[in-house]
Amino acid sequence: MAQHNAFYAQSGGVTAVINASACGVIEACRQHPDRIGKVYAGHNGIIGALTEDLIDVSRESDETIAALRHTPAGAFGSCRYKLKDIETHRAQYERLIEVFKAHDIRYFFYNGGGDSADTCLKVSQLSEKLGYPLTAIHVPKTVDNDLPITDNSPGFGSVAKYIATSTLETSLDIASMCATSTKVFVLEVMGRHAGWIAAAGALAGQGEGEPPHLVIFPEVAFDRAKVMARVEASVKQYGYCVIVVSEGARYEDGTFLADAGNTDAFGHRQLGGVAPTLAGMVKQDLGYKYHWAVADYLQRAARHLASKTDVEQAYAVGEKAVALALAGQNSMMPAIKRISDTPYQWAVEAAPLAEVANREKFMPRDYIREDGFGITEACRTYLSPLIQGEDFPPFENGLPKVARLAKHRVERKLAAFTI
Repeated sequence: MAQHNAFYAQSGGVTAVINASACGVIEACRQHPDRIGKVYAGHNGIIGALTEDLIDVSRESDETIAALRHTPAGAFGSCRYKLKDIETHRAQYERLIEVFKAHDIRYFFYNGGGDSADTCLKVSQLSEKLGYPLTAIHVPKTVDNDLPITDNSPGFGSVAKYIATSTLETSLDIASMCATSTKVFVLEVMGRHAGWIAAAGALAGQGEGEPPHLVIFPEVAFDRAKVMARVEASVKQYGYCVIVVSEGARYEDGTFLADAGNTDAFGHRQLGGVAPTLAGMVKQDLGYKYHWAVADYLQRAARHLASKTDVEQAYAVGEKAVALALAGQNSMMPAIKRISDTPYQWAVEAAPLAEVANREKFMPRDYIREDGFGITEACRTYLSPLIQGEDFPPFENGLPKVARLAKHRVERKLAAFTI
């Protein structure tokens, strides 16, 4: 069969292991020189394709590409830029096809979350309408763990491990000081609509009374009186209270506790700090001394504490994406299938993009304790395997050693395009 080029891009919020997926894609492509010639990457995601700002990944050494596996963030640059519907923004999609034609790109690998799955599907549909033979594969990624079909999303396991570890370590700190100092500690974690990351914080406690004493999920309506009563009871019984709260915590009417009043590039509500908001309630209602922290970028960038399971799965979905493309399976996503819990076994299968795009997976109600403030054993059984194992990066001069890409640009062939 004829040789053609491939295009890879990263989209949305990055993770500790998205580059492991990039590594999986690129190394798999290099194993098929008869089918795939050059691998190009979009500089800053899909914007790189629209503006024809392409990186020639083929000029990077094998050692540099291998180092992507232990490098956090998006090595080629990501973006929060959502292509609109084809009907009103057809020019953007046609531009993508023009760039792909100009550079003989027949394989499109888009590494991102739900919005990226939607873009990948639309590009595939338009290429078919225009008669351009393009195989589009979505490579899953999201710390929020809210992609459907796949058992879990690459990127989540490492965030879960970081949050569970941070909850455990800070709990020990608070417990040691609570007699004469801080009584309440609030840790804010990511999760706009789904409480998966908050749930992971509960892995820090193994039994009755062990922190975190409260987990606040987006899926459970926030009741200030009930939360404050639980905080007070915890302090009286244990001497302190540790709370893990999702940024998406909301009231019964759907209003976020920390709605900043803005939206991001994807149209999602911009949230402005639920931890200080909740800590302020504790101060007002109970008068306890408190501390709060926002995990923010730390939780998704912490490659030094990545889950080995997560790293392996992130690489595997990248590798599988190429296998699907070469097999002609268009508009698909490699999805993780859980085969068993004990021992934990998994495999990667193909899922149709039409069943992934624009859909979210929320915490099942039977994963949340009846009182709404913790996780059940079913949830613990689901989460625990995802944080197992360590995959430490190499260190140099006391710091993690990361990939340093040359990022050689590809010569432009088309006229400039304004996005």
